[in-house]
Amino acid sequence: MNAEDARSQAAAPAGGMIKCVVWDLDHTLWDGVLLEDGEVRLRPGVAEVLRVLDERGVLHSLASRNDPDAALAALRRLGVAEYFLHPQIGWGAKSTSVRAVAEALNIGLDTLAFVDDDAFERAEVGHVLPEVRCIDAAEAATLADRPELTPEVVTADARQRREMYRADLARQQVESRFDGPTEEFLASLGMHLTIAEAGPDDLLRAEELTVRTHQLNTTGYTYSRAQLDAFRTSPRHRLYVARLSDRFGPYGTIGLTLIEQEGSAWTIKLLLMSCRVMSRGVGGVVITFLRRLARDSGARLLAEFVPNGRNRMMHVTYRMNRFREIGRDGDRVRLECDLTDVPPLPGHLRVETP
Repeated sequence: MNAEDARSQAAAPAGGMIKCVVWDLDHTLWDGVLLEDGEVRLRPGVAEVLRVLDERGVLHSLASRNDPDAALAALRRLGVAEYFLHPQIGWGAKSTSVRAVAEALNIGLDTLAFVDDDAFERAEVGHVLPEVRCIDAAEAATLADRPELTPEVVTADARQRREMYRADLARQQVESRFDGPTEEFLASLGMHLTIAEAGPDDLLRAEELTVRTHQLNTTGYTYSRAQLDAFRTSPRHRLYVARLSDRFGPYGTIGLTLIEQEGSAWTIKLLLMSCRVMSRGVGGVVITFLRRLARDSGARLLAEFVPNGRNRMMHVTYRMNRFREIGRDGDRVRLECDLTDVPPLPGHLRVETP
């Protein structure tokens, strides 16, 4: 089966899957106005929506005009404070708050939904950030029924997504206080990268990665579990997954690579990395592994790159690892790697390979 012909055309609902729901508070998450009523209660059905979406790997955040200390105290009293990552509570424009959430989570605006009872606030966010899906708070109790918030499968990584983001926040706080070169900070993390051939238990997460990852994705090709399983067992393909952990805990499965072999030519049909590891240099390490593997096998190493407006960093990564353009077919760029001087694997992390 040719990898390109096997691209999955089964798409997520129009607009794609939502990765994070950004909530207003007054008359949206809870009934009443906190600064007027003092005591507030969650709106009917909201607690269950928070729990269900969290278990599916959908993140939650806040964009609220409120007193931050009072709002956070109310969230703790209601027992839901732990659900919300990077809450934006203050008096600025809601669009500014929503954008700040996207930047803090390092996800695209088109993967956010904004829930608010106020039509003016929804219109303001929709005008400034047209990619964000704005939802009336009257629909809050039924959010878990929406297809864009209902992944076909829920992986182990998805169920731990909020905890992984919290670990990322702890890492960022340590990094902000670290006084020294970046290389020393990375070495202090005790990172352990495992690159392995994909097994049957990896397919759910591998499929999820192809659907969810856009910024650090070289081609944007998406594959179903059945297609990935066919590649996994095909003598003409190699399918690798990458897992990362450090002293703060696991990042989970953060990378996927698909290679198609035609004689002595190996073509990287797909190389993607979770946005959560963008600053860890893991993409370059995986490419170094592939370069060494191709060199030791006497193969040429080729790659495809398809720009999508958001994945320029992956093109830069290829160029920094001595890939050069050798041709184009429409939007698809064909690259070839110089294997004459492959660097050693970096010393700031432990790498385990097949």
